Amino acid sequence: MNWHLHFLGTGAAHAISELGSSAVVLERDGVPVLLVDCGPDTLDRYLDAYGALPPALYVTHTHMDHVAGLERLFIKLWFDEHLRGTTRLFAHAALLPWLQTRVADYPGVLAEGGVNFWEAFRLVPCTRGFWLDGLWFDVFASRHHRPNTSFGLALAGSFIYTGDTRPIPEMLASHAGGELVIHDCGLVGNPSHTGIDDIEREYDAALRARLLLYHYGSQADGAALAARGYRVAAAGQRVALASPLAPHADAG
Repeated sequence: MNWHLHFLGTGAAHAISELGSSAVVLERDGVPVLLVDCGPDTLDRYLDAYGALPPALYVTHTHMDHVAGLERLFIKLWFDEHLRGTTRLFAHAALLPWLQTRVADYPGVLAEGGVNFWEAFRLVPCTRGFWLDGLWFDVFASRHHRPNTSFGLALAGSFIYTGDTRPIPEMLASHAGGELVIHDCGLVGNPSHTGIDDIEREYDAALRARLLLYHYGSQADGAALAARGYRVAAAGQRVALASPLAPHADAG
C-alpha cells in the first residue's frame, strides 16, 4: 500500500487567503481515509481534490480557522439522505463542550426546526485515541491557549501531527519513533504557537531532521524557514509516508 499526507492548506489564521486553512488528508492508495481539521476553505479544497465529502474527520481544536467549515459540511450532509450521519467526526471528549458552543448551538439549526446539528454526523468522542479502518490513531495533548483544549494525532510508524501548539518535547518523546513529525512553526513564536527559535532550542538534531513544518505566516516565511534547512509543507503537496505499524494489543 502507498500512504500519503495531502496538505490542503498550510497557513496560520491570518494567512488563509494566501496559504489556505491548515488541514491534511491521510490517503491510502490515493483514497482519502481521514481529514484533519476543517477550516473556512477546507471543504472546497477537499471537494476539488476528491469530488466527494470526507468519510471521516478529526478535529484538533476549536479555533475557527480549524472548524469553521463544519457548518457547510453539516448542510451538505443533512440534505443528502444517503450521506446523513455517515461522516465520522472524531474529537477528544474535552473538546465537545467547545464544539457544541462554537458550531452547533445556534438557535434553530435550520429555520424550519426539527433538526439537531450532530444528527448530520456520526460523532465519535475519544480520549486516548480511536479506531478507523483497522488503524489505531493515538491522540495526545498539545500546548495551545488553555490546557486541555487542543490535541494532536499520531499513527505509529507513519506520522505525527501536532496541531497548533507550543513545543511539546515530552509528547514527542512518548509518541515519536522514526515517524515524520508535522509541526506548527512560524518565524516567530508566541504564547500559542511555536517559532523556529523554539524548535532549535527544544528539539535535538535527530528530531529536527524529521520535522515537516506547517502553519506559518506567508509564502515568504515558508521560504525563510526552508532557507534555514527545514522541510516546509506547501498547499496541494502530497508527502509520502511509511506504512503504519500494526496496532499494539493494548490499543483501544
